[in-house]
Amino acid sequence: MASGNYLFTSESVSMGHPDKLADQISDSVLDAMLAGDPYSRVACETMVTTELVVIAGEITSKSQVDIEKLVRSVIRDIGYTDAAIGIGCDSCEVIVRLDQQSPDIALGVDADGAGDQGLMFGYACDDTEELMPLPISLSHKILEKLNEARYSKKVDWLRPDSKSQVTVEYDGFTPVRIDTVVVSTQHGPTVDNETLRDFVKNEIIVPCLPTGLDKGDITYHINPTGKFEIGGPHGDCGLTGRKIIVDTYGGWGRHGGGAFSGKDATKVDRSAAYMARHVAKNIVAAGLAKRCEVQLAYAIGVADPVSVHVDTQGTGTIPDVSICQIVKQHYPLATQGIIDYLQLRRQIFRKTAAGGHFGRNDPDFTWENTDSAVQLAEKAATTSAS
Repeated sequence: MASGNYLFTSESVSMGHPDKLADQISDSVLDAMLAGDPYSRVACETMVTTELVVIAGEITSKSQVDIEKLVRSVIRDIGYTDAAIGIGCDSCEVIVRLDQQSPDIALGVDADGAGDQGLMFGYACDDTEELMPLPISLSHKILEKLNEARYSKKVDWLRPDSKSQVTVEYDGFTPVRIDTVVVSTQHGPTVDNETLRDFVKNEIIVPCLPTGLDKGDITYHINPTGKFEIGGPHGDCGLTGRKIIVDTYGGWGRHGGGAFSGKDATKVDRSAAYMARHVAKNIVAAGLAKRCEVQLAYAIGVADPVSVHVDTQGTGTIPDVSICQIVKQHYPLATQGIIDYLQLRRQIFRKTAAGGHFGRNDPDFTWENTDSAVQLAEKAATTSAS
């Protein structure tokens, strides 16, 4: 168990960040394929740079999708309507290079096996109501509020690309103070630094911070270079799957390495990571632990996991091995079982691709529900009594 005082930092990036733009395009392709064929197999990768989008990967589907039209629609929705601010939805070049899924991979998936080998982690803790680590939760909320201000035109100089970072001081596993907040946001040429920094601090950051953790000594770094007009794909090349820590727990809890976006649910990189989060969250919601990490691992073409591991980091009310046994008995952990249990053949994935895949109050995010917490608690009580 962690002890003593220490600082921990997590970051988030906005929907207009080039890597997140790529993620949203890939997941929009996935959704479009699932809309016409729920059994589509999709592994779609996107690269974005100045006035260029490249789509590549493997797709087997009965759906007929105008990929170029879809790509331009996503770019427009996010706010890149002019090449001058990163990429133009109507002016950029779109290159599409998609093939069918390898028949060798299809052999395993056809038998309801995992679409690849790999290890996936899920995590939950009691830092927040949504059972997420506080630093990543606050980082996401700051950018959500910044994005709301941009879309509502509260000010006219905000642009789509932005990043946030929050450092929290902990005493053991208890958050005790916000130490540092960093926000960098792309902006138009009409705003001065003082106006931007005052607006971002007082209108965006401060309303997101828990008052009990603001001790009056927070360090703020807002657009610390002094200028951020060039952003989006013009400032940096963006790639699908390059923000996996932003997508998950902000570095708190391990990550198996596989990205989520652009992959259908036969890819355990995505589906098993969602299931591991669901299991970990229900363990904490059931009161069986204050913090919990779940690992699932798979072999390609094999339905059931090769291993299941539960680690409550010393906070469990019963032994971890007992919790693990309850998990294996209670949850469907085979690939097809996960897909059915979490209803992962729906076209719900574009909205996962910005703002984090976990800790969000959306009924489509079935992995976030805690409906099984009561049953876990009852099984744990039975285990303790026997």
